[in-house]
Amino acid sequence: MSNADLAARRAAAVARGVGVQTQIYAERAQNAEVWDIEGNRYIDFAAGIAVVNTGHRHPKVMAAVEKQLGSFTHTCHQILPYEPYVRLAERLNDLVPGDFAKKTVFVTTGAEAVENAIKVARAATGRSAIIAFGGGFHGRTFMGMSLTGKVAPYKIGFGAMMPDVYHIPFPVELHGGTVAATMETIERLFKADLDPARVAGIIIEPVQGEGGFYPAPAELMRALRKLCDTHGIVMIADEVQTGFARTGHLFAMEGYDVAADITTMAKGLGGGLPISAVTGRAELMDAAIPGGLGGTYGGNPLGVAAGNAVLDVIEEEDLCGRANELGARLRQRLEAIRETTPQIIDVRGPGLMVAAEFNTADGSKPSPEFTNAVRIEAEKRGLILLTCGVYGNVIRFLAPLTIQDEVFAEALDILETAIEAAKEADA
Repeated sequence: MSNADLAARRAAAVARGVGVQTQIYAERAQNAEVWDIEGNRYIDFAAGIAVVNTGHRHPKVMAAVEKQLGSFTHTCHQILPYEPYVRLAERLNDLVPGDFAKKTVFVTTGAEAVENAIKVARAATGRSAIIAFGGGFHGRTFMGMSLTGKVAPYKIGFGAMMPDVYHIPFPVELHGGTVAATMETIERLFKADLDPARVAGIIIEPVQGEGGFYPAPAELMRALRKLCDTHGIVMIADEVQTGFARTGHLFAMEGYDVAADITTMAKGLGGGLPISAVTGRAELMDAAIPGGLGGTYGGNPLGVAAGNAVLDVIEEEDLCGRANELGARLRQRLEAIRETTPQIIDVRGPGLMVAAEFNTADGSKPSPEFTNAVRIEAEKRGLILLTCGVYGNVIRFLAPLTIQDEVFAEALDILETAIEAAKEADA
């Protein structure tokens, strides 16, 4: 069996709308390395899109899941609850930023977490409108894609989006945006189209994920917190991609001097198993009546077991410190490459949530072509990279935080070689 054979089978069997970036069919994985069905080895700088922050098949996570397998795999927490669910909720209530009493609900995906955060905000405020940001990504469900500030590929062909969702520009300084302009847009919105007394929540990623790995300025977070306090609006931090040590903090909001009212999380929480959570102010989280939140698979025992183990690993192995160390090494290498690579116009990101943005060689416009060429050249040499950004001209680096030093160094060498190869082809 080959990758090509499976690609043909997949094309015949799987819906076209499920896009894939590579035709590499994984057979096994360990920490930061993956082997395909042909025996080829790859270094994984995607981590399942920031899911396996603790590495593929971390021994402690696997042991916790195996132990839970020996007890039970599913009862539905709403029918027969279990202690590990309660324990994980207690831990997140303590760990999520915010000096106030919190409560938590577990669901299954990041999009589900966002949906439930919106439900909570609406139930608690009695309002319906939601404000989100251009370039933001919040999922592929109808509310999730309505909140998402990017049309292609997420909204094409699906008809009208959910009502009462409003988008404002995210202040990307590199592209001429400012916090002042963003806040002025909100004020104009409030004067022309939307009574602030109808706004239930504002949702923001502390670092935009699909949008291009742009960190939110501290000034913006302070301004949003003040705005929410003034108008009784719920501030929601979408930490689905930024959470669980990725940014050098357990949660990216720890890097700001204000706290959100509700936090959504998923991806890195399960260490490879599907689980997501919403944690927020206790009085907000209690606004929905019993039965209004949850789901059949919400807080599945295996995912909960993995989540508790992931929190242990992050603390025991100081993965926040590791993210900062590896991120500094990566940024330093990228900046050195940038000195001789005019296509690189920016290197950014906290912890190991790092991005490089590429333009044409003359710097005149974004170059998704050059960006994709770097990705393909890296893949040829055994390094898996992801692109992102509204213009598709950003490479995001999401290596597992547990990656071995020698494997990380090998990956950086491959990256530099791939960029050189793309430059030669672009000359």
